[in-house]
Amino acid sequence: MNQATRELTIRGLILGALITVIFTASNVYLGLKIGLTFASSIPATVISMAVLRALGGSTILENNLVQTQASAAGTLSCVFATIPGLVMIGFWSGFPFWQSFFITLLGGATGVLFTIPLRRALVTHSALPYPEGVACAEILRVASPEGNQQALNALIRGSAIAAALTFLSTGLRVIREGWSASFALGPSIFRLQGAYSLALVGTGYLVGLTGGLAMLGGVILGWGIAVPWLSATIPHPAGLDDASFATGLWVHKVRFMGAGTIAVAACWTVFSLLGPVTRGLREAFSQTHREALEETDRDLPPRVMNGLLCAIILGLGLLFSLFLWPVTGHDTLFMVMVALGLAACLFIGFLVASACGYMAGIIGSSSSPISGISIISVVALCMALLGLEALHLVPNAMTAHEQHIAIAYVLFVLTALTGSAAISNDNLQDLKTGQLVGASPWKQEIVLLIGCVVGALVIPPVLNVLYQAYGFVGTLPRPDMDPLRALAAPQPALMVDIAHGILLHNLDWTMILTGAAIGVALIAIDRLLKMRNLALPPLAVGMGIYLPADVSVTIAIGAIIGRLFDRVAHPQSHGDDSTGTMIASGFIVGESLVGVVIAVLSGMTGHGDILALPVSSALAGSLGACAFALCLVWFVRELRRASRPI
Repeated sequence: MNQATRELTIRGLILGALITVIFTASNVYLGLKIGLTFASSIPATVISMAVLRALGGSTILENNLVQTQASAAGTLSCVFATIPGLVMIGFWSGFPFWQSFFITLLGGATGVLFTIPLRRALVTHSALPYPEGVACAEILRVASPEGNQQALNALIRGSAIAAALTFLSTGLRVIREGWSASFALGPSIFRLQGAYSLALVGTGYLVGLTGGLAMLGGVILGWGIAVPWLSATIPHPAGLDDASFATGLWVHKVRFMGAGTIAVAACWTVFSLLGPVTRGLREAFSQTHREALEETDRDLPPRVMNGLLCAIILGLGLLFSLFLWPVTGHDTLFMVMVALGLAACLFIGFLVASACGYMAGIIGSSSSPISGISIISVVALCMALLGLEALHLVPNAMTAHEQHIAIAYVLFVLTALTGSAAISNDNLQDLKTGQLVGASPWKQEIVLLIGCVVGALVIPPVLNVLYQAYGFVGTLPRPDMDPLRALAAPQPALMVDIAHGILLHNLDWTMILTGAAIGVALIAIDRLLKMRNLALPPLAVGMGIYLPADVSVTIAIGAIIGRLFDRVAHPQSHGDDSTGTMIASGFIVGESLVGVVIAVLSGMTGHGDILALPVSSALAGSLGACAFALCLVWFVRELRRASRPI
């Protein structure tokens, strides 16, 4: 193999698998403990470069494939949001390896298959920014022997500053991770908040003003209108402070409004992409078209994709059959339930994969609301099940005992959908990175599948270890365990509650339908704005409603900084290797790496505050505000200095 073009190698596959084990275990632990995970693409890129450079003879393409494999496996850990629900409702007493392995693997493989036509629609023929994909590409470029030394220095400076700020806030806890302020106007409660996160600032810079302001618009709808209105109309519980009351309203009410907006916006997005996606499908499955393409634009051969599709359908069909076989009859209704699971994975799966890919293109993988997509999926699944029940096409065993088996089956199918959505969300970032560095898409797609296999092998034993060591809130494997140490597992509990509420006809649909109406209005506004060459992406607004306000506000700050101090002052400076792009990428790199280290320490010790120092809350707040402000001032000065004509 020509060393200059070395790409798919055995040592790269082994390294990617080793990185996978660490990232997947850490993400599963963090997800079950606090409901959040870290994006693995950028840390995988940095670790891959360091190891391969030490081994010698590495290339930018080999590094790219290692991070592609590792990030895919790390992202697959998002199934933590659904599969523990089977234990929490008592359907499983643990996590059976083969069932957990195959539902995770096949869900992830479905996501890989979906990203092949989506690559052409959302990457090749799209102007979406893909902030994390661009950041990964810049890291690979500047760290190569031919890289721009000035750009590399900017990347290092940004990484060091973000790493230091993150270590002080997340590690030592001597400065706060964000700010918030609550106040009341009559009976209405308002709350403002933001995060001291340079990674989010960097994301906002790379996303651009349109996406950043759209997300800020979502915050205004959620926290400036919905929360104040709800707090004025819903009785304030005695003894509960204003901030906690407002947060509770957002968690239990407004987020569902955001999910409704995302659902409508996602459907509209897929509809608007119908032409490009159809063209992408036609091109992807055409051998003649593939042979006419350059190596850097070829996907897997059509025969391989057809074989993969057949294997996935057969595998999922067998898996759903084995899941239902011991608990239902084996008649025509049994086959209807298996068909429901397959249809959900193929049709709802493609819908959520497209939506997640588009969201990743707007704001990146780490900020995409996968849990919101899971909410949409569980609602769609349960509504389909209710429709079949009305037609008497659901086995009686599934509807007995308050729909116990039906809820379990929904969670099982939902696990495959979540894996598919998460992989699509991450893979399109990786394919964007590959496009920028000249990688071969079909080789990336191979290592994405390998990453799914490795991740699926790691996740079941990690889930079992964590469950046996800590248990979940309300579900402990042994009676002598300390319930205070149980993992919160917030997403699985939410999915169980939603499925239970829909199937037993006691879910409050008000906020979801309100969000759907907002989504329709936003689509109409966006269409009118486009007539004047303006835009208000409805999906970005929905994400602003659904995501924590500190995420959206901080992304908007980064977008505004980029507009005011870089792109206007010196528009041509915002190229792929501009100082602003490299510092913004460095912000994401530094915070991600420190986040990985802290996550590993938390997983090994079982304590998230192992490095924390005793500092008063007031002092931590003041220090955090000062440190973050100084970092922003430094960023602006660097942008202005770089934009001066030479």
